[in-house]
Amino acid sequence: MAVQSSHTAFSFLSPLRSHSIVPETSLLSFNPSLVGYPFTATNRRRPFIIIVSSKSKNELSVDKKRQLLEQYGLNPDEFLSEPSPKTKKRREQSKSGTGKQVLVEEPKPPRETHKLLQVVGGTARRKKLLSPKSMDVRPMMEVVKAAAFGILQAAGGCPASLRPGRWLDLYSGTGSVGIEAISRGCSEVHFVEMDPWVVSDVLRPNLEWTGFLDASVIHTVRVESFLERAEHFLGEDGSFDYISVTPPYAVVDYSILMDQISKSSIVGENTFILVEYPFRTDMLDSCGCLVKISDRRFGRTHLAIYGPKWALKKKYVEKTKRKQEKLDLLREVEISAS
Repeated sequence: MAVQSSHTAFSFLSPLRSHSIVPETSLLSFNPSLVGYPFTATNRRRPFIIIVSSKSKNELSVDKKRQLLEQYGLNPDEFLSEPSPKTKKRREQSKSGTGKQVLVEEPKPPRETHKLLQVVGGTARRKKLLSPKSMDVRPMMEVVKAAAFGILQAAGGCPASLRPGRWLDLYSGTGSVGIEAISRGCSEVHFVEMDPWVVSDVLRPNLEWTGFLDASVIHTVRVESFLERAEHFLGEDGSFDYISVTPPYAVVDYSILMDQISKSSIVGENTFILVEYPFRTDMLDSCGCLVKISDRRFGRTHLAIYGPKWALKKKYVEKTKRKQEKLDLLREVEISAS
């Protein structure tokens, strides 16, 4: 509601009180009797408008606001311009606290090592090896490693040591498996590890400490890339006598990995493959031309060994021979007791 009058005392302006001709407080404090009588700086009567409204500032319509701004010589577009949709969204997000928050990444702490591993057998027996303190690299347990090399030595016909040959250590990490192979008789080991820090701060120092650096070749590359380009890394004679596969369980599909290994040039007719795999993982009975000659369980860790068919036959012959020897011994005891 608006009321117009030609008699001026002072102006009430809502919502634009800052545009009164004479400040309200100064007039009342100077002479309260002037309320209701005309007063200007030049003693001339000028018509003015007294606005009386029961609506608050936020409840005034846009047309009313525009009319008021025009009457007092102001540009309505400067005061009533609608914010852009992006501006509205940012304001709503700032009020509700759901806006995008830029997270500042804290610098990662430096990676550390400790000496909890050791060589189990051979010329470097009981030498301590470096390993990362974090769980990024998971070395093979010593009990598993000892059992694996015991099976390989027996299958190769030399229980005291490995047959001389070349070893390929895939997902080598600390290099404990490949170092164990050199310590037990292998002439050359190729290590495949993709983490440069592990290579420079763990694997290479372990090889230097054990004295096996000259018998080692390090490939800082992904295992998948190494298998795809094996001829590029190894040349024409790319087959190995032994291959160890000890990958991180969570990031490997064993069916795909073993299929890729079986089709690669790194596998020969007389190759032995040592595979460490987790509980509830199905492993095939063969890998290319190789057959499974052993499959053992150590808690949640399983160990599968593939080899040539002659190793499997030899294993069965030796097992039958030992069984027959036990039977003959029992018979001799029974005969002597009678």
